[in-house]
Amino acid sequence: MSAVMITRKVRKWEKLPGKNTFCCDGRVMMARQKGVFYLTLFLIVGTCSLFFAFECPYLAVHLSPSVPVFAIVLFFFVIAMLLRTSFSDPGVLPRALPEEATFIEMEIEAANGNVPAGQRAPPRIRNVQINNQIVKLKYCYTCKIFRPPRASHCSICDNCVDRFDHHCPWVGNCVGKRNYRYFYMFTLSLSLLTIYIFTFNIVHVVMRSVDKGFLNTLKETPGTVLEVLVCFFTLWSVVGLTGFHTYLISLNQTTNEDIKGSWSGKNRVQNPYSHKNCFKNCFEVLCGPTFPSVLDRRGLMQEDSSFSAASASLPPSRSNPVSQTTKTTAPLIRNEHTPDETKRSIAAPEEKSSSPREEKGSSPREEKSSSPREEKGSSPKEEKSSSPREEKSSSPREETPKVPPLASPKPDAEVSVTKGPAH
Repeated sequence: MSAVMITRKVRKWEKLPGKNTFCCDGRVMMARQKGVFYLTLFLIVGTCSLFFAFECPYLAVHLSPSVPVFAIVLFFFVIAMLLRTSFSDPGVLPRALPEEATFIEMEIEAANGNVPAGQRAPPRIRNVQINNQIVKLKYCYTCKIFRPPRASHCSICDNCVDRFDHHCPWVGNCVGKRNYRYFYMFTLSLSLLTIYIFTFNIVHVVMRSVDKGFLNTLKETPGTVLEVLVCFFTLWSVVGLTGFHTYLISLNQTTNEDIKGSWSGKNRVQNPYSHKNCFKNCFEVLCGPTFPSVLDRRGLMQEDSSFSAASASLPPSRSNPVSQTTKTTAPLIRNEHTPDETKRSIAAPEEKSSSPREEKGSSPREEKSSSPREEKGSSPKEEKSSSPREEKSSSPREETPKVPPLASPKPDAEVSVTKGPAH
């Protein structure tokens, strides 16, 4: 059996490790847990649809036609920022190749020396200097790399992300170096849209209440009541989140660094990435250059696959044989307690089932020089088909009565087997 190697080209995103999902031939990259993202999309689209259906027609006639126009522009901007944040690469770092991982392990062992048995190995840390500040680079045991500054490993996506901020289930993706500005623009525009819809819902109810009364207005516009409730409970969380990230941007700090207290005054360590000016920090985070993805998701790579040549050449019926079994209801060995009818029915299977040792041990010479005793078990059909010359040449002296064979249909009849004349 020979193996055939077939080389085919595949996209790199098909072989990338981690827990991300890809769509549109690797152009769309998201986390596997996308249920909350669909909920976010449903709340935004549903609330805006109710606003366009109930409030916009009335406000466009009685207040200003610019009200629905501005709402439509703001709605599309929110959806664009949401999709841009959710479908983009947040800055995932590629894992080390086996050769690179082996080389890094050798460097670490050479630096640490031989660790005695029973003692814990020293932490795998490298120190680098950034703006006259010592920053520690930690080793990732999953990706087999020393993470660059401000990078961290996301346990949900199972990838190291450069300038990792946090994993946001509302957008269904990590927030990192390459999509943080889009995430901030999404939260900021969503806050404005929520405030806008909530405000004009109140205006719509007040204008209708002047003519028809407050209770009658609520009965005629049930969608307005639902919008007010959704916007009221959403407003605090979205506006609060936008304010928190505005504070972080002004300090050029990430959510992960703020939670861990990396640049707090307790350790007397200053933030080496801050420009000591909130405007410069905001300009760097929001208006800085866009970094390309280091994954090369849509690049081509060769994949070698091997399979058996014999299995490929054989037809399906031969390559996948099906074992055939024979079921027997009567015993194969007859004894003295077996009835005569059962003996006759099992006589034929006994002839066909010869022992394996006799078949293996029989040589061609033994087959040719068969003794008369071996000829005794021959069936009556074989006795009838014997040539007449052999019957004539048999001498009457050598005729001896024989025991009927097992497969004989007439057990009471005597069958004579004669030997040929000796030459």
